[in-house]
Parts: sequence; C-alpha cells; structure tokens
Amino acid sequence: MTFDTLRPLVLPLAVTAAALVVLLADLALPPNSARRGKVLGGLTVALLSGVLVASFVVDTSGLAAHGAYVGNAWTTFFARLFLVAGALGVLGAMEHLEAHAPRRQGEYYTLLLFSIVGMMIVPGARDLLLLVVAFELMGIPLYILAAYAKTDAAKTRKVSDPARAFDAAEAAKAPHAPAAEAAIKLYLVGATSTAITLFGLSLVVGMAGTTRLAGLFGAETPAPITVVGMMLVLAGLSFKIGVVPFHMWVPDTYEGAPTPFVAFLSVAPKAGGIAALVVVFLLGTGGHPGHWTLAIAVLAAASMTIGNLLALPQTDVRRLLGFSGVAQMGYVLLAIATGNAEGLSTAAFYLAAYVFSNMGAFLVLHAVAADGGTHDLAGLAGLSRRSPFLGLSLLAFLLSLAGIPFMIGFWAKLFIFLAAYRAGLVGLVVLGSVLAVVGLFYYLQVARAAYMVEPTQAAAPRVGGALRAAILLCLLAAAGLGLWPAPLHESASEAGASLSNSLSTGTPAPVSPGDDSQ
Repeated sequence: MTFDTLRPLVLPLAVTAAALVVLLADLALPPNSARRGKVLGGLTVALLSGVLVASFVVDTSGLAAHGAYVGNAWTTFFARLFLVAGALGVLGAMEHLEAHAPRRQGEYYTLLLFSIVGMMIVPGARDLLLLVVAFELMGIPLYILAAYAKTDAAKTRKVSDPARAFDAAEAAKAPHAPAAEAAIKLYLVGATSTAITLFGLSLVVGMAGTTRLAGLFGAETPAPITVVGMMLVLAGLSFKIGVVPFHMWVPDTYEGAPTPFVAFLSVAPKAGGIAALVVVFLLGTGGHPGHWTLAIAVLAAASMTIGNLLALPQTDVRRLLGFSGVAQMGYVLLAIATGNAEGLSTAAFYLAAYVFSNMGAFLVLHAVAADGGTHDLAGLAGLSRRSPFLGLSLLAFLLSLAGIPFMIGFWAKLFIFLAAYRAGLVGLVVLGSVLAVVGLFYYLQVARAAYMVEPTQAAAPRVGGALRAAILLCLLAAAGLGLWPAPLHESASEAGASLSNSLSTGTPAPVSPGDDSQ
C-alpha cells in the first residue's frame, strides 16, 4: 500500500488521529485540574483547525479502498464544512461542559470527532457497505452526546432519603431530564431510519447484484422491487435530515438536548444526510434520477410549506428554529431536485451558509439561557439593550436565515431559486419565494423580542470567551460572505462540477486486492 492509495482518506484519518490524541490527553491530565476543560477544548479546536488548514495544502483527489472511496472537490468541500462546524461546536460547548460535565469533556470531544470522521467519509463513498458504515459512525455518537447532561441533575438536587436517589418521579422533575428524553427520541428515530434504509438497500442490492453505487441501476426503468427499495431508502434518509413527513423528532430533540450540542446537531449531520442522499440518488442512477427527481421535489415542497407554517406559532425559539430547519432542508432538496451541476453547487453553498447562520443563532440562544435566562421569546426581551453584541449577532443570523440582503443566506436562497428556475421547476420557485416571506414573519418576531420589547431583567448575560469567539466567528462569516460571496461560491461551484463530472464519466472499476497501482 502506497501513500497514493491513502491520500484521498488523509483528512478522515487525520481527524481519527486527533480523536485518539484528545482521548490520550484526557487520560494524562489530572482529573481535578482546574484547566482541564480549557486544555482539552483548546486542543480539539487546534487539531480541527490544523486539519482544516491541511485540506488547502494536501491534494486529496483520487481513489482509495479499491474504488470504494473517491476524493475530489466535492468531498473536500464537505470535509471543510464538517471541520468548521466541529470547531465551532467545541468552542460553543466548552463552558457548558465545564459547568455540567467537568470530568467528561474528553469523552465528549472524542465522540464528536469520531462522528465528524463518519461525516467526512459519506460524500466520497462509492460502495454501499462503506456508505452505511460511515453513516452509522456519524450517527451513533450523536445519540450519546444528546443525553450528555442526563445525570447532572441527580448530582445537584438534594434527596432526603439516599435510597430514593433514583426514584423515577424525582428523576422526571430533574432540570436536565429533557436531555434523556431528547436522546431517546433521537436514538429511536435514528435506529428506525437505519432499519428502513438497510431493508431498502437490501432490495436494491439484491436486484443489482453489486454494492457498487455505479452499478445499481442506470437510466432504464428499474424493476418494481427496486422502486420499492429506493422508496424505503428515501424514507430512511428523510428521517435523518428531518424533512416532512419524517420531521417530528426535530423540534422535540432540539428542545430537550443541550443547546450547544443542538447547534452542531442542527447543521453538520443534516449536511451528511444530504451528501448521502446525493450519493445514492444521483450516483446510483448514473446521473439520471428520472422519476426520483419528482419524489425529491415533492419532499421539498412539503418541507418548505409545513416547516414554515409550523414555525409561526412557536414561542420556544429552539422549537421555532427546529421547524425552520425543516423548511431550510426543503430548500436544499429543491436544489438537489434539479439534478444538475448548478443545483449541486447551490446545495453545497446553501449548506455552508446554513452552518454559520443556524449555529450562530443557537449559540446566542444558549448564551442568553445559560446565565439564568430562558429559551423562549420572553427570555430574549430587550436583549439588544442588555447585550448589544448578542442582540446584533442574533439579528444578523435571523436576517441570514430569512434570506435578507446582504447576508450570506440571501445569496444561498437566490442561487437556489435561479438554479431551480433554469431547471424548469418554476412552480417550486414561486412556492419557495412565497414561503420565504412567511419565514421572514417568524424570524422578525424573534428580532422584535430582542429589540422592541422592554427587558424583564437588567443584567447582561455573561458570555465566556470561547462561546463569544464562536458567535463572533459565525457573525463574521455570515456577514463577510454576504458582502463577498465569491470565494465560497467558487468553491461550491467547483465541488458541484467535480461530482457532476464523475456522474458523466462514471466511477472507475475497482482494482484487484493485490494491485496498489491506483
């Protein structure tokens, strides 16, 4: 085995090494050290940043694992997206973990890094076995991280009778009990969607006689059993990304899980799910998705409609952003429904914009609630006067999510509408434009609470250095790329073109196990 055979996998392997380094550092540091959390968090961010820098230096194009994995501009774009989301997620969670899990930061960061490894492999997978393993590596750590605060309440509450320390009634009243509920919902939905996806893939593979994506089926009309299998796969992946009608776990999980983790959960795993959907429904069909384009378009229309409408009556901002996320994934599916290079490019651009805008909004919400506030509209009352930095940041993120000029979200929506219009999806463009106006209403409701409602408390929320840095980075990206989107747009265009070229040229045939010449 030569370096060339491993070169496409350099970035996932580097993150794997980073996870092991963090785990060893966790074992080496004194358990009662006051700086333990800062050292582990800073180390994790530094390692992720180092891998991100390496992605601009090291050429990761080519084949690996005998053609089961392909490295190109598409995989590199998503790798950078996951690395950035991971670094922001760590910065946003450092103070939270120090307060609620002082001796378990190392495990948190290690699990997060392993999840990122799975995400990074998904866009380049060209074999269903590798795709499924990577997808589960992405998802399983998330079930644990969602419940990471479940035992904290038992440590802080006073129990008169030690024998009743694990009384179910008391546990249900614990301040952090919703975290366990959120984790159970995430696990059950994840396990169910995995079972549905695997059953569908078994039907497809049984008919195709291969696990290679390039050989599943081409432009010809698939057999009825293959259609059933692909419908199940589409349903399973729709659960993962939280689109209608498989979306009801999203607001419940966002409301119950720790908010810093939700900031990461709301963007990175969804981008991984979108990458998996593209791999299966575009590569698996040889670039001729046919009637599957209609199915994806229907999911896009339903998600944009239901997500925006259900967000309107919400007063808990976490649930509001949850339903907003359902609608946002509908816009991404609209881009994928075009089935061409422009649509793929705009989907990649949109996901990058969504990472900065949505993570920033959740981190501001966490900063307000972590210092004695709440996650509802009342908790944001007068935020602009209590903390001008948080108020301005929240307003910027909301405007970006709503697609207002000239934040990055404006360009994301504009590029998607243009791509869909050129692909002939005029009706969906009109629907999406109308619903974008509906979305503006509930985003401005949140902004109204921060700017036009009298504050219920005078004290400004105390924001730790790491959390402030994460919010500031999101703000600079959302505003800076909104004023100058060209670098991100060029990178996304290159990513979409590389995947589109692989659709037209096909994936090279796998080589024999003893041949390392590829």
